[in-house]
Order: sequence, then C-alpha cells, then structure tokens
Amino acid sequence: MSAHYTRLSRPLVRENGILRPASWDEALDRAADGFRPVIKDRRGTTGFGLFSCSKATNEVNFITQKFTRVVMGSNNVDSCNRT
Repeated sequence: MSAHYTRLSRPLVRENGILRPASWDEALDRAADGFRPVIKDRRGTTGFGLFSCSKATNEVNFITQKFTRVVMGSNNVDSCNRT
C-alpha cells in the first residue's frame, strides 16, 4: 500500500482556522511576524540562532547567515564545517 502525496506549489496561511493559498511575500511576512514576538521580543537578539550544513551550497549558507544577522539581529550562526 503506497500513500499518495500532493506537492504544494504555493504557500498556505491559516486564517480563522482554515488554510488558504497565499503569496510568498505574505507567507514570509507572517513567518517573520511569528518569530518576532516569540523570540526576538522575549529573549532579545541572543534568543535566536541558526545552524547551517557544510554540504549546502555557498548561496544557501550565505542567505542563512544574512537572515540571522540582518533580519533577526543575531550573530548566532554556526555550521558543521569544523568536523
């Protein structure tokens, strides 16, 4: 017995308990708004950190550190490059 999965082609956001299609800008804004009160406002900039993989592309590692530093205001970025 195999399960059939439908791949999402656009983001979904929850509104009044129901998921609806949304633009990428709206979905990312909602995600950022969710991080802000839970992490940044309660714990400050040191309350957030991101771990990236050495097997990821340079571009992915760059955007990881850029997001952590610019958006979240934290320098807590690490990766498994040392191992």
